[in-house]
Amino acid sequence: MAGVLDSVNQRTQLVGANRLELLLFKLNGRQRFGINVFKVREVLQCPPLTSMPMLNPLVRGVAHIRGQTISVIDLSMATGGKRIEDLDKRFIIISEYNRSVQGFLVDSVERIININWDSVMPPPQGSGKKSYLTAVTEIDKELIEILDVEKILDEITPVNTDVSKEITVGLDLSSVKDKIIFIADDSAVARKQVTKALTTLGLEIEVAKNGLEALQRLKKIAAETKSGDVTERVGVLVSDIEMPEMDGYTLTAEIKNTPELKNLHIVLHTSLSGVFNQAMVKKVGADDFIAKFHPDELARAVKKWLGLETDVE
Repeated sequence: MAGVLDSVNQRTQLVGANRLELLLFKLNGRQRFGINVFKVREVLQCPPLTSMPMLNPLVRGVAHIRGQTISVIDLSMATGGKRIEDLDKRFIIISEYNRSVQGFLVDSVERIININWDSVMPPPQGSGKKSYLTAVTEIDKELIEILDVEKILDEITPVNTDVSKEITVGLDLSSVKDKIIFIADDSAVARKQVTKALTTLGLEIEVAKNGLEALQRLKKIAAETKSGDVTERVGVLVSDIEMPEMDGYTLTAEIKNTPELKNLHIVLHTSLSGVFNQAMVKKVGADDFIAKFHPDELARAVKKWLGLETDVE
């Protein structure tokens, strides 16, 4: 376990290389799951949990860790499985998503694997809207399931997607009325959240489920324009970073290296809050970086790169 904990903090060299490292764990049963190491602060044996009134049933209690009170979510129950028992023998994964820190109660933690994003595939067709999978990959001839943590968190604490009225008051779309906002995100919940927030800007929105799908679609859009430049039709791209087949950093680099796409403004929008800095954004050529999920910040950034707002810091 000490080796796993030590290696969690040594992964920044993978950024922008279309690679990721997954921390593998189990819930109730033999199936193995994975979580991006960049979202993991630490792994520790489950400490004593304190019950509190009015907690969501999926939250087993709160733990006091390093001066912070953290909710501990039973990841098995949250995905429709059995309650995890014998807590003193189990582990919690302390992670940071969407500007918040939470603990995920799991049965056991195994090891860290290093893989290419292009070996991570979208969930199988027919998995259904109720599925908690955001991607799958194969390790040692065994399927590893990557959970849609954003969906789990949204079911426990729904995210506010309302944009403040002052952001849209007096909005003049005459200069961009024929353009669309393009969204790339592998999480169905995140796509809905972003779409709902940005719909208030009054422009058409198109979505893609991963970086490769977005790149292919953007090239097709560019080919359909008179100028051959995608910006004739697309005003701004809002892209997640973690996506199967091609991550957001690689997507950004590919766009900037493709003549018909290179002028497109790109806002990286990710739940990897507090991990990546502006230096990485500049390295791959993105225009902005917004941590999920604050609808006003996202809407202001999109307005800025659409040329509709010039006073954004």
